[in-house]
Amino acid sequence: MSSRASQHRVAALAPFLLAAALVCLAACAKAPPHRLAVEVFVPLAEDGGIWGVVKDHVGTGVSGVEVTLEDERSGMTRLAGTDSAGRYAFPGLSLGRYRALVATDGFKTSRRAVEYRGGSQREDFALELGAVIEAVPVFARGRSIRAGPSAGLPWQRGLSPPPEFNTEEYGLLEEPGFAAVVNRPLSTFSIDVDTASYANVRRFLRDGRLPPVDAVRIEELVNYFDYDYPEPAEGEPFGIFTEMAGCPWEPSHRLVHIGLRSKAVATADLPPANLVFLIDVSGSMGAADKLPLLKKAFSLLVRQLRPQDRVAVVAYAGAAGMVLPPISGARKTEVFNALSRLDAGGSTAGGAGIELAYRLARENFTEDGNNRVILATDGDFNVGVSSDGDLVRMIERERDAGVFLSVLGFGTGNLKDSKMELVADHGNGNYAYIDNILEARRVLVEQMGATLLTVAKDVKLQVEFNPAQIQAYRLIGYENRRLRDEEFNDDRTDAGDLGAGHSVTALYEVILAGSGGPRSGVAPLKYQKTTVRPDASESNEVLTVKVRFKPPRGSRSRLLTRVLARPDAKAEPTQAFHFAAAVAEFGLLLRSSPYKGAADFDRAFEQVRLALGTDEAGRRSEFLSLIRTAQGLRAMFEVSQARTE
Repeated sequence: MSSRASQHRVAALAPFLLAAALVCLAACAKAPPHRLAVEVFVPLAEDGGIWGVVKDHVGTGVSGVEVTLEDERSGMTRLAGTDSAGRYAFPGLSLGRYRALVATDGFKTSRRAVEYRGGSQREDFALELGAVIEAVPVFARGRSIRAGPSAGLPWQRGLSPPPEFNTEEYGLLEEPGFAAVVNRPLSTFSIDVDTASYANVRRFLRDGRLPPVDAVRIEELVNYFDYDYPEPAEGEPFGIFTEMAGCPWEPSHRLVHIGLRSKAVATADLPPANLVFLIDVSGSMGAADKLPLLKKAFSLLVRQLRPQDRVAVVAYAGAAGMVLPPISGARKTEVFNALSRLDAGGSTAGGAGIELAYRLARENFTEDGNNRVILATDGDFNVGVSSDGDLVRMIERERDAGVFLSVLGFGTGNLKDSKMELVADHGNGNYAYIDNILEARRVLVEQMGATLLTVAKDVKLQVEFNPAQIQAYRLIGYENRRLRDEEFNDDRTDAGDLGAGHSVTALYEVILAGSGGPRSGVAPLKYQKTTVRPDASESNEVLTVKVRFKPPRGSRSRLLTRVLARPDAKAEPTQAFHFAAAVAEFGLLLRSSPYKGAADFDRAFEQVRLALGTDEAGRRSEFLSLIRTAQGLRAMFEVSQARTE
């Protein structure tokens, strides 16, 4: 084996070895000494399950592989993806026989029966070069390649070296403290259906690093997962769910759980789509986790298009150009060929690319259809219309004319997260980060309706707390989505949009009236006095949720309301409550939040384990491994900090 291949193998194994060592450190205080060796080498020793490594023909771990496990008795199927070292895990399995299927582009599909006998059971898979799954073209550096000996490229195995300079940018997130209800009874914010933060945090943890604090947007971590919220009532675009129970990290506090859910729409029932793929091919996109992955991701979306849909491709680097004029979604081969011709090089004329993409979308505008530009980039706009103000004004004009914008982020070392979130928000679109082909499938195939079809726009929530029941509150997350109270009724105020099949979750940490705790910090008023209505004390209403939204093509908003009454002391919180609370606790720990209280990785892990549900896609199980990885990295960080003090 060449020295370069050896270096790649070491790079691929480094995150595994680091995470294992970190988990060992985290476990030292709790696990008996004779278990430490097992903890280091067997990730699932405590919790049981099947794990292993998927390797290629030269023994290197393969990233982005789909591993499917089907229970022979129940037929239940679980899906996991491999990380950058080729590792996968299925925690919490029942004893019995399973059928395992391992598949990824450029390799023959591997199938075999596996009998799970308990404990932490390792099952490795070795892939042979050969077939391409689902006939999705495999692209490398702008040219189409055939499966076979040439398919074993470094980028396919996730072995691209890290960039020499890290210029990633994240917007500042400042967590507001508790607000006293007697002074501020209203809390107003825009919904956020973006999930980019979760995938980005996952990327950092899998690479053996804690994410920057401002990369952790807790509401996006929570909203990454699906919750079993009730279906919306007939004629309504979404349903509203509320509940209140104990706060895990502050036992004297309560946690209010608010959920919205829109109705899913099958791909076949979606209105005609007029799409323009706007693809960044600048020099910064040449890395393995950028343009090559981007091409595969868009290939998955192209396969979902129908004859009534239209698609065009625009690329931009030093200048912008039309790679493919608008054509029917039935002409998939032509779209695949257009993608295969793309190569990276040059500076980034992002503004010019957006202008051209919008012009094509306007020229092919579909009435009562989905007119959308899908921007795929690492976010580095450095030529042309580059200022945030100019970009936002352009995007808002097009949004008001009916052409929306969604943003897909790719890559490491150069991610302009804050700018990408900004343009997506103002374009009535969503922002997702694609760190592997499984995430591309989730965003562009499984959630195609939510990504491409808006069912309600400018969705705003306003919560009014009853001061006789609640003394103080704190909205968890949504730091850059907060609105002034008067903006709730102002239809000119832009807010988030809800797609078909989307769910939105918000959590408030509240302090019950009469229980003590943080006060307002505001000095008594000299000229007026705040009083509570007598009937408020007689009511068992904790709060009222008001949701204001507009139809996708409308300009006047509608209002929905839901009242949350104080629950019975014996009422059990839902599984959704436990899981959402655990994800929020995980986010508080990653952010080292001053409001994390007694937040604990072990408790979050246990709550997730108990609330796995069916977990058919394996995403909740994957989250278990992220909790353990973060716990180990945090332990290592704290040891390092202690040594420097």
